[in-house]
Amino acid sequence: MSDKEIAVETQGLTKIYGKGNTEVIAMLDVNLTVRRGEVVALLGPSGSGKSTLLTAVGLINPPTKGKVMINGILVLDGPDVFLNLTTFRRNHIGFVFQKSNLIPFLSARENVQVALELNGLTGRTARKKAMSLLDYLGMSDRGDNFPAMLSGGQQQRVAVARALANRPSLILADEPTAALDSVRGRQVMELFSKVAHEQNGAVIVVTHDHRALDVFDLIYEMEDGKIRKKED
Repeated sequence: MSDKEIAVETQGLTKIYGKGNTEVIAMLDVNLTVRRGEVVALLGPSGSGKSTLLTAVGLINPPTKGKVMINGILVLDGPDVFLNLTTFRRNHIGFVFQKSNLIPFLSARENVQVALELNGLTGRTARKKAMSLLDYLGMSDRGDNFPAMLSGGQQQRVAVARALANRPSLILADEPTAALDSVRGRQVMELFSKVAHEQNGAVIVVTHDHRALDVFDLIYEMEDGKIRKKED
């Protein structure tokens, strides 16, 4: 058993949509533990429950039943909420999606800076921190470029920098390399590994991309709403 601090733990997570004849079980009795410093892949076909799990852990789509604990704090018990989810997400969770979702009329630096400002940093301090994050991800020379001037891989690097703005203990990434070629896709996956190991955060990546699975510490597979650890 690892002595690393647990970043997120789920117990019996189940998500059911509809009732009676229309009932659909999207996720069933999912138990998952991810520790700080670990980068975890979540595999499975479309409709297997991966995104349902990710949105439950991300406190976006509460489960029908089951518990979500982040940093040892019980956040959700089924649909019951124990704190302000918006504030908690902002302080503890970073998100990266298939599309970078950068604000098109803001530069790379400004896209990161706006996330910092939402967390209370302002002016020169926010600007300096934004550039520091871009530099950490190899993008400092692109700080003044607008998203349209960046490649898909570069846009995702900026999105990762933005996700790191609040120094989250947990980063959730949903198909972050789906629109990238194999080289740029691997670079993004390696970034998540770098972030997990160097920033002592936990990273969960939902992916169909099997080309860079060697960068992950743990691999889980989902099918029909159930989860299992993939063995070597």
